[in-house]
Amino acid sequence: MSPTTLPAGPEHGHVTFLGAGPGDPGLLTLRAVEALAHADVLVAEHEVLDVVRTHARPGVAVVHTDADTSGVPAGGPAAVGPGTGTPQLTVVDGASTTAGSPSVRDAAHLVMEAARGGRRVVRAVSGDPGLDAYAAEEMLACAAAGVPFEVVPGIAAAVGVPAYAGVPLRDAQGADVRFVDARTASGRCWTEVGASDGTVVVSTTLDSVAAAAGELVAAGRKPDTPLTVTIAGTTTRQRTWSATLGTIAQTFKQGKVLPSPDGGRPVIAVVGERSAAAQRDQLAWFESKPLFGWKVLVPRTKEQAASLSDQLRSYGAVPHEVPTIAVEPPRTPQQMERAVKGLVTGRYEWIAFTSVNAVKAVREKFEEYGLDARAFAGIKVAAVGESTAKALVAFGVKPDLVPSGEQSAAGLLEDWPPYDPVFDPIDRVFLPRADIATETLVAGLIDLGWEVDDVTAYRTVRASPPPADTREAIKGGGFDAVLFTSSSTVRNLVGIAGKPHNVTVIACIGPATAKTAEEHGLRVDVMAPEPSVHKLAEALADFGLKRRASAREAGDPVTRPSERRPGARRRRTT
Repeated sequence: MSPTTLPAGPEHGHVTFLGAGPGDPGLLTLRAVEALAHADVLVAEHEVLDVVRTHARPGVAVVHTDADTSGVPAGGPAAVGPGTGTPQLTVVDGASTTAGSPSVRDAAHLVMEAARGGRRVVRAVSGDPGLDAYAAEEMLACAAAGVPFEVVPGIAAAVGVPAYAGVPLRDAQGADVRFVDARTASGRCWTEVGASDGTVVVSTTLDSVAAAAGELVAAGRKPDTPLTVTIAGTTTRQRTWSATLGTIAQTFKQGKVLPSPDGGRPVIAVVGERSAAAQRDQLAWFESKPLFGWKVLVPRTKEQAASLSDQLRSYGAVPHEVPTIAVEPPRTPQQMERAVKGLVTGRYEWIAFTSVNAVKAVREKFEEYGLDARAFAGIKVAAVGESTAKALVAFGVKPDLVPSGEQSAAGLLEDWPPYDPVFDPIDRVFLPRADIATETLVAGLIDLGWEVDDVTAYRTVRASPPPADTREAIKGGGFDAVLFTSSSTVRNLVGIAGKPHNVTVIACIGPATAKTAEEHGLRVDVMAPEPSVHKLAEALADFGLKRRASAREAGDPVTRPSERRPGARRRRTT
């Protein structure tokens, strides 16, 4: 959508210079999220685009900068025009601000043009606008043009990255802390920080760390001064090396840290006796998470896996959702149509939902007939599972019954009341379900004295194969673990993508699923203590924690399962 079709903001527009933090999406401030939600145009650096665009409203024109600004002097003016090394812009979602204008444009010019057109512009940068970015010139341009602007601070990389690396910058005595950008530091700067005994936070590149350490030693710092170097800080790709100013080059050599083909990836180095670098083993809370950096395959859709993926992220994992089933309408819809009409005419005492898809199927049929949640008046509603209950609440229906124990059909039957002809005017239950559902619930309800209308509300079919790179990662050991939540997910995943590599940790929700996995030649490593996806994730985290502890006790490096496959370390680059 072109910004010219978006509703205008203030008469003269408005610009928000927004700090997106050093990488972790959770570090966005509440004010930043609010500003993004009201933006007409979002101009973002490429490395933070995925962090900020999630919070932008639908229809926003999204533009990202292409050029690397790492060589621009801190606080220096932003040059304008092609060939100057300034940020260049490529439209990602939407069109440029003027019909017929080129897709690659100078950041400051585009921000000003959009603001003059009455747009609400968010200019998002990594870290903090005042410390990590070079936004001062754009702010001055706004001020000169009379365009209102504001600054939403972000977590600066020089502060946030050491915190995630477990390296506090100050001790109880309040050590002096100095910040240096090694890419632009002069000899005088190195002399000043070298003469100080405080903590030095150096922004540099991986290829230039040893040179920066040499500058500090030459300026007077002792070679045995502790040093930590962190790359990709605050993300699940984070990695930290501990050494001294005199040994960092050898540490990189022994660790086979190779030169970067792009000229050097940004890193944060912390130098100083009082920076707590020596205590990092006890303070490294982020990289010591049980599944830190693990790529975990979740054979579910994003909608189904939302809470599970969030839980995996809390353990440091990187979830990757791959749907193994697709949902389609029943081949003969007449049975479903009669059942929905029966809801309205008072045919049922209860309706039982065993899945989110069942809720969706009934809701879609309601909408087809012009009905809403009020049609459930006088009908008791049962739901299995937290996700199913949430889907009902979103529909406007609060379940009357959810299992108090095991979240399954068996758990629901444990709490389901027997039919009582005195208190129950109607003896019939509507059970919308998948075409492959088991008979457990139907048989149990009949045993309790109920009549059941067992209706196929939707069909489950095997999903289309995932992209080729995902299939290769599954078969080649690119995933560290896979969570199987049912026997059908095992069969379907193997059918559409192939069998997971033998280095991949296999986690199953229960004995039946584990048996199916073993029948397909898979080694089951983790079993949930009860049939719950969240208990399954907990069990995988416990497995990862024990694996980490065993490696440390043996004096071995802590590695991910995928790093055990042949050639994995050789191909790994940093």
